[in-house]
Amino acid sequence: MSEAARRLLRTLADAGVEVCFTNPGTTEIELVAALDSEPRLRPVLTLFEGVATGAADGYARMRERPAATLLHLGCGLGNGLANLHNARRAGVPVLNLVGDHASSHRAYDAPLQSDIETVARNVSAWVRTCASAGSLCSDALQALAAALGPPAGVATLIVPADVSWGEDAGAPVAPVAQPARPAPVAEAAIDDAARALVDAGPAALLLGGHALREPALLAAARIAERSGARLLAETFPTRMERGAGLPAVERIAYLPELAAVQLDGLRSVVLVGARPPAAFFAYPGRSGDLLPPACTACGLAAAGDDVDDALQRLAGRLGARQATPRLQQPALPRPARGSLSAQKVCREVGRLLPQQAIVVDEAQTSAVMLPLYTAGAPRHDLLTLTGGAIGQGLPLAVGAAIACPQRPVIALVGDGAALYTLQALWTMARERLHVVCVVFNNRSYAILNLELQRLAGGRAAAGARSQFDLGEPPLDFVRLADGLGVPGVRAATAEEFAAAFAHALASPGPHLIEAVVPPAIGGLKLRLLPRLLRRLDAMPRPLARAIQRKVAP
Repeated sequence: MSEAARRLLRTLADAGVEVCFTNPGTTEIELVAALDSEPRLRPVLTLFEGVATGAADGYARMRERPAATLLHLGCGLGNGLANLHNARRAGVPVLNLVGDHASSHRAYDAPLQSDIETVARNVSAWVRTCASAGSLCSDALQALAAALGPPAGVATLIVPADVSWGEDAGAPVAPVAQPARPAPVAEAAIDDAARALVDAGPAALLLGGHALREPALLAAARIAERSGARLLAETFPTRMERGAGLPAVERIAYLPELAAVQLDGLRSVVLVGARPPAAFFAYPGRSGDLLPPACTACGLAAAGDDVDDALQRLAGRLGARQATPRLQQPALPRPARGSLSAQKVCREVGRLLPQQAIVVDEAQTSAVMLPLYTAGAPRHDLLTLTGGAIGQGLPLAVGAAIACPQRPVIALVGDGAALYTLQALWTMARERLHVVCVVFNNRSYAILNLELQRLAGGRAAAGARSQFDLGEPPLDFVRLADGLGVPGVRAATAEEFAAAFAHALASPGPHLIEAVVPPAIGGLKLRLLPRLLRRLDAMPRPLARAIQRKVAP
């Protein structure tokens, strides 16, 4: 192995990088060989680049430090792009090492030649192609510093093969410092937020990022208690601490009609680590801005700002530091019985959830009742689909389990989403990770069936509907899991699911439970819900709010 490759890995380990999720090829051979020389850096093989990048995201969410990925050329980076998009939207640190052809080989336009920097810029806050073995370590430390931020983000260092072959690794470089302390917000921002909460009329604090962690949550709850403001969270938070003993925070609904009901009547929304709420997609006749026309967004703290300090100062300004925050009381649902449904799965998860679990939610419509049934469960962390690119759930679970090996990880995924990155099961088995994977097999892309019904309604013919039908041939996740080294069981009743879930939680290693359920929104409900959504704006507000809480609590 070359001195440049060996010193690069030593430099990363000295700087605190402990894990590298890999899917390498020929141009990365020197770096692969050098992994044996650095025992502090744990290599984790994945069978698909989207698993590597999603796992790095999950690791970063739980450890708040970057893992590295080792990817092969532009095609390999491209295969991992969807989950790097999710990581970018999550605002977490990820360090990509991407191999490239040797400098002398580029003139031949070999079959795998591509413009890697252009691919990387779509998702990266920092991109560089290393020019020489002598600058490799210093480039890597600059990439790491860029990833750490603040604000944290994705950094991509492209390493040509001849750079990694080099023997002249340059002078030793000092390890990267810890990330700089987030910037304190200006006094004017505190003043504006205080006025927005007290003087503007009905108000809410919209929380995202670090504002959904315990210290900030408690400060926000004290502010809400003092000012009368509501506590809201982003639709898809990066990491949200939940459960008994913490403030209850209502997430903004995915469907814009339901979100509009939640936000109706507000005159001011104070943004704390969150972006202004916007619909995921455009719909005919609806604004993409979810805030009511008379409502003003007031930015207290953005990504990279010191959210904890901002909330503490705001609490002091409002005289709220001694206020008693409202906390969620312990409450477990009763056992479910009979034929299995998505709602019953969520109910059993809430009933059996262990202390300090990490819950990854990529179940789309199937998990719409999960917040209701886990609100009073033991403390847990919730990781969600931040960027909307499906195929994130299983890889996130891999990264979270490696970051926190003493904590159980539960991954709730839809059948369609699971198939994007099912290879993650193999990595779970290889690394012996305690992950309980629950696949909701409703034999459809249910969320897209809903969108089709909303936009096309009765105009959607059988051919169009078939594009979201996963029933023929039938998917068998038990056999798929077995083929990837993970024991699987199928559950068709609530009793079967509860027994399988309890067994999986109590048994080391990965497990998969195939929950055979009907679509959470199907049949008559699928036909009626779009009509109901269209009429929400004209309904009395108490009725519309009751419907919203019933459909998306």
